[in-house]
Amino acid sequence: MKHKVELSWLGNLAFETNMDGHKMITDAGIEFGGEDKGLRPKKLMLTALAGCTGIDTALIVKKMRLDITDIKVSVEGELTESQPTYYKNMHITYEFFGKDLPHKKLERAVKISEESQCGVSAMYKQVIPVTSEIIYHEE
Repeated sequence: MKHKVELSWLGNLAFETNMDGHKMITDAGIEFGGEDKGLRPKKLMLTALAGCTGIDTALIVKKMRLDITDIKVSVEGELTESQPTYYKNMHITYEFFGKDLPHKKLERAVKISEESQCGVSAMYKQVIPVTSEIIYHEE
């Protein structure tokens, strides 16, 4: 199987794509000559990781029939200082909300996602360190 995305130039530094029926615009910031019309491509790498592991974790939590009221996933990437800048590492924070949260089962759900389900994580881990932590919010 292959995936393909196609972007159309909107002028200056902005591009638009229609991915699976969802429109998305990418652009550079004003400080780099763009017009701030859309998302930054590099930050989409963080979004891809958060989205991939978030979907996996939510599916696993659902299959485990755990009573969770909310899940938040954030990813922070540290950029190199020299050009071209790229992420030299990424850190995922999973936040679970609910009453009497089953810590061991949630840790297992995250582990399954990170070690055998999330293709974005698997790819990134081949080139940079990817770490994670879990924060519990007991209601």
